[in-house]
Amino acid sequence: MTTRSTLRRPRAAVGLALVGALALAGCASNDATAAKTTASSTGGGDSASGLKQPDLNGDGKVVIGVLSPGDINDHGYYQSFVDGADAYAKQKGWTVIKRGSVPVNDALTAARALCQQHVDMVALGASELKNAIPASEEAVCSKTAWYVPSSANIDQTPKILLSADDPNQSMLVAGYAAGLKMKTAGDTKAGFITGAKADFSVAAAKAFLAGIREVVPKASLATTYTGDFNDSAKAKEATQAQISQGAKVIYPYLGGATDASAALANGSKALTLTPGTDRCDSTSPKYDISVIFSPGDYFQAALKEFAKNNLKMGTTRTWQLGVDPYPTVKICDPQGDEAQQLTDFIKKIGTKEIDPAAEVKRLG
Repeated sequence: MTTRSTLRRPRAAVGLALVGALALAGCASNDATAAKTTASSTGGGDSASGLKQPDLNGDGKVVIGVLSPGDINDHGYYQSFVDGADAYAKQKGWTVIKRGSVPVNDALTAARALCQQHVDMVALGASELKNAIPASEEAVCSKTAWYVPSSANIDQTPKILLSADDPNQSMLVAGYAAGLKMKTAGDTKAGFITGAKADFSVAAAKAFLAGIREVVPKASLATTYTGDFNDSAKAKEATQAQISQGAKVIYPYLGGATDASAALANGSKALTLTPGTDRCDSTSPKYDISVIFSPGDYFQAALKEFAKNNLKMGTTRTWQLGVDPYPTVKICDPQGDEAQQLTDFIKKIGTKEIDPAAEVKRLG
C-alpha cells in the first residue's frame, strides 16, 4: 500500500502508507501474470545441477542478498521487505546482506556483487531493479535463486521466481469486512481516499465497493483522488469532506498520508482500514480492519518455502487469499459472528466458490 507487490501497487500506495509498513512499487495485478505458470508446492532447487535450496552453493551456510531501490529504514514499504527477511533469517540462523537506495542503473552491478559474496538468493525489493535480472543467467550467479516482485514489464525467465497476487481478492474482502461492520451499525455510506487516479487505484475502489455490497446491497462509496499519496493536508481535507457527507467508514488507501487520514477519521468515530499491513495493535491512530498484503509478508512466506527446497525458478508464485497465509484481511475487534462470517467468505474465495473478478463486475 504489492501490495501489496506487495506485488501490485506503487510503493506510495502501500509502503509509505504504513508507519510500520502496500502496494507497492512495481507491483502488478494478477491480470499481468495470469497466463504465467504458478509455482507448485514442490520441486524447488535445480535437479540438473544437483543444487538444493536453501544452501544452493553448498558452502555450509545460507545467505540471502536483498537489493532495494529505496531507503530500507523508511518505516514503510522498503523496510517491510527487509524486515521480513531479517525476522525469518534470525530464526533459521541465516545471514542477510542488504543494500538500500540502489540506483536503477547500478542494479546489474549490485546483483553481481551480491553473487560474488556467495549469496544463495538474490531478492529484489521492487521491480524498478529489473535491470539486475540478466545477472541471474551469468556464471557468477549460477548457484543462486532469484525472488522478484511481479510487474507487467518483467518477463519470466528460467532463473527467477516471480511473486504476484490478485488485488481483486484482498480489496473485495476488505469491503466485505467493512460491510459487516456497516450492517451492524446500520450504515450505508463509506469513503475511499487515494492518491493518483490510476488504473490500480480505480480498480481498488471498485473492488472495495463490491465487497461492501456483498453485505449492504444499497451501500454507496465516495471516492476521492487527492493526486498525492503522501500529502497529509490533502488527505485530511478529503477525509473531512467525506465525513461531512456522512461516511462512516474511511479507507485511506494512501502512502505517507495514511495515518493523518486515519487519525482524523478516529476523531469522528469513523471506521478505518489499513492499506497493506496488520496494524490492529496500533492505538494512535486506531485501525478497525487490517488488509494485509505487505511485500515483507510475501517475501517471508517465500523464504519459508525456500527453506523446504520448494521455490521453483522459472515460475510465478501467485499468493492466493484463502490458500496462503497472505494476503488476508482481519477485523481487529470482531463482534458477534463477524469473524466467522469473514473467515467463511475468505474460504469461499480460496476454494473458488466465489470468483472475485465476477463479483466486482456484478457489484462494483
